[in-house]
Amino acid sequence: MRRIFLTLLTVCLGAGLATAAEQSDYYKITTFEIPEDIVLEAGGLEFMPNGELAVSTRRGDIYMVTNPYSKDPAKESELKRFASGLHEVLGLAYRDGWLYATQRCEISRLKDEDGDGKADLFETVAVPWEINGDYHEYAFGSKFDKDGYIWAPLCLTGSFSSQVPFRGWCFRISTDGKVIPTVSGIRSPGGIGINAAGDVFYTDNQGPWNGTCGLKHLEPGKFVGHPGGNRWYSLAPNMGPEPQTPQSGSRFHIEAEKIPEYVPAAVLFPYDTMGKSASGVELDRSGGKFGPFENQMLVGDQSHSTVMRVYMEKVNGRYQGVCFPFLEGIASGTLPLLMSESGSLFVGGTNRGWGSRGNKPFSLERVNWTGKTPFEIKEMRAKPDGFELEFTEPCDAKTATATDSYKLTTYTYIYQESYGSPEVDHTEPKITKIEKVNDKTVRLYIDGLQKGHVHELHSPGVRSADGQPLWHEVAYYTLNQIPAK
Repeated sequence: MRRIFLTLLTVCLGAGLATAAEQSDYYKITTFEIPEDIVLEAGGLEFMPNGELAVSTRRGDIYMVTNPYSKDPAKESELKRFASGLHEVLGLAYRDGWLYATQRCEISRLKDEDGDGKADLFETVAVPWEINGDYHEYAFGSKFDKDGYIWAPLCLTGSFSSQVPFRGWCFRISTDGKVIPTVSGIRSPGGIGINAAGDVFYTDNQGPWNGTCGLKHLEPGKFVGHPGGNRWYSLAPNMGPEPQTPQSGSRFHIEAEKIPEYVPAAVLFPYDTMGKSASGVELDRSGGKFGPFENQMLVGDQSHSTVMRVYMEKVNGRYQGVCFPFLEGIASGTLPLLMSESGSLFVGGTNRGWGSRGNKPFSLERVNWTGKTPFEIKEMRAKPDGFELEFTEPCDAKTATATDSYKLTTYTYIYQESYGSPEVDHTEPKITKIEKVNDKTVRLYIDGLQKGHVHELHSPGVRSADGQPLWHEVAYYTLNQIPAK
């Protein structure tokens, strides 16, 4: 019987039917043990000059983690309280001896002057916005951008309306307290990050005027979709006139052609398929120490306890791109992400008030690449008449250029004032031809590309040169713009 089983296994592998790889083959998750007397509902993460990791919490504490790169955190790492009494810190950024904290009510900075490991100097940097006391009035804070500003997108009151000035806006704040109203149209942010080019992106979540969750470019002077906060344009003369209100029931790309200030999401995350609550945003700045995805963006989903992978490109002057499934099994609801240059991804988790697949109330974990490269679609690039796929490893030319190895469908969402949207306007474009560009790249020629649609590509038939299937065989490309010929 054992000989028959081995023979069948050999036949299957020889036929290219190798079993799918496990996540642990490629990425290892290390969990930090949290003492029973600490509620570490992580909201922000930052590296400190002494090698410690700062972790802020939704309950207003900041802790320092010693030896964050330890192989055995349970024995070699410790959580030490650095500060307390703050208000829902959802962003940390270090500069010139100060730790800057984005609180619900203000931007503050903290310093340990006497060297005892605890903050003893607290200063208010700026109070640019108002709060109405609503549970949903979150304020997320970025790291410093190339010009020395923290960016802070603000959730609407109740995540539906703007009851006090600048709810639903994004500010830039300098270290000397200068504040600049920068972008309008925000609904309910879940995280913010900066790409390799220095441009700033945040995640917004499904709800009114947001058919599904998405990753949006924060471009100064622009409007990103929810008109509830546009009533405050009179308080922001630097922004120019108030944009036209979108037509409820329309489509994102149609309204973008009518409203010059409107910038739709660069990447849409199909609802429930890729998650329900997009969260932290981080850049793979590891230079290849985290695998083959250097300079791509990593995006969390709090509800599904996952980390997605995002590749973006500029087409006709606008960002757009593709999301892929990546990491799952985060112990709580994924919130902040922080990547080190040495290739460690730190992931903070919390599920209070929101719920998550990860059943722990809170968590802190570190993810490292094992050194084994997964066979994946590394990049999916838009072309005037199709897409170009670049794989992480050489692919089998026969399966990679066979049209029946792929299945492509498209859909979009209703741009409407009511909550969310189903997937609508479904089409099935035809893949007419596939050409091999090189050992890792193929070109798909497609009849029926759909502007403004998510293009959902399944590639179950593709194999690597050594017969391995794709680790994740699905990709979701948001085609806001079709490249000019």
